[in-house]
Amino acid sequence: MNGYNDFCNEIDRRKNKTYFLNTVKNYLSLIKFSHTIFAMPFAIIGFFLGVLHHESINSQVNSAPPTVRYLPVFIAVILCMVFARSAAMAFNRYLDRSFDARNPRTAIREIPQGIIKSNSALLFVIVCCISFIACTFSINRICFYLSPVALFVILFYSYTKRFTALCHLVLGVGLSLAPIGAYLAVTGAFALLPLLFSFAVIFWVSGFDIIYALQDEEFDRSNQLHSIPAAIGKGKALRVSELLHLLSAACVVYAGVYGKFGTWYWSGVAVFAGMLLYQHSVVKPNDLRRVNLAFMTANGIASVVFAVFVLLDLFIK
Repeated sequence: MNGYNDFCNEIDRRKNKTYFLNTVKNYLSLIKFSHTIFAMPFAIIGFFLGVLHHESINSQVNSAPPTVRYLPVFIAVILCMVFARSAAMAFNRYLDRSFDARNPRTAIREIPQGIIKSNSALLFVIVCCISFIACTFSINRICFYLSPVALFVILFYSYTKRFTALCHLVLGVGLSLAPIGAYLAVTGAFALLPLLFSFAVIFWVSGFDIIYALQDEEFDRSNQLHSIPAAIGKGKALRVSELLHLLSAACVVYAGVYGKFGTWYWSGVAVFAGMLLYQHSVVKPNDLRRVNLAFMTANGIASVVFAVFVLLDLFIK
């Protein structure tokens, strides 16, 4: 009998473990956690720019090893990024659930399929928002005071497609908070260099979001949803995207000149610009088969490799 009970308990334990893992997997899919790769590298750039600035001012004041001084802030910055982006993405899925259910491309998402209930997604958003504010409170006053502003921007984006084709720029503004926010977490002050990286993110994200929106041009137009492709068509939308990406490249170039970066940085700029050119070479108005390749792969490589080269330039002299 004891052996049978132990067997039943083991089965229940495995079922509970499987349920937990499936739930985590479903929520990670809901928020497209892999897309964190876009803004996170720029947050890390902002953080280490802040560290170097802070060290140049306070190196004689605090003799503790840099790891001891900055690791808690670094962890808090990463958590802020995860919570803020998770809240924004889940809220977008919650708000767009009726549109997603009607769109063949998005009908397989978790809320339309009933995998995650809409009220559960909304509760997830609330928990992430509270967690984000709690993390900013642990960092410094300015981050805490600005946390409602940051949340407003990233959550407001989800409404913009209902009334303006400039929704892509609002998304860009939301992700652009990463580098300057991370810099503020360390220094408690604004500076031009991280702001230049924030502007680079605005134009970069807006440009690739337009490319992604090409897939829904007809659906958006027929459902009175606004986007650049729906407003002016695929061909002109791609030209707008190219202009935005040109502005993004100009920002990272100007940041390099202003920050007096070296060879490593300019190597990163070359990769970043190359990935921008690549995604425009593989996406055509009449051929959207490689949109996901341009959206995820090219932009993921652009942000990660660029960040690595920036950090190499900062720390290898």
